Amino acid sequence: MNFSFKKTTCRALVVSVLALSFQSANAGLIGAEQAAGAAMSAERALVLGSLDRAEVVAQLQLAGVDPMAARERVKTMSEAEVQTLAQDIQAAPAGAASGWAIVAVILIAALIWYYAIRK
Repeated sequence: MNFSFKKTTCRALVVSVLALSFQSANAGLIGAEQAAGAAMSAERALVLGSLDRAEVVAQLQLAGVDPMAARERVKTMSEAEVQTLAQDIQAAPAGAASGWAIVAVILIAALIWYYAIRK
């Protein structure tokens, strides 16, 4: 091998080792409360966010449940329970079927039958 190639390679390695050695990282221990509090799952945020809605608060109060107690209960739930509850929230229909919708469908069907099919 060429002496100048070895010399250049050696210089490049020394420069890279010196340049990369100035970065430092600090490692330390943290408590369980700090670790658990920092990472809130998306499902838990969804459930807690739904407890902020006025309709949900009204229904909880109607059922005799304190909304703050419900929030504390969600915070103490396991991840599996929170995931199940979040899936139920996401799968629930956006609007409830009212009695008037059924009456309107029956009335429209009766009018169609009366004017179109009866003749």
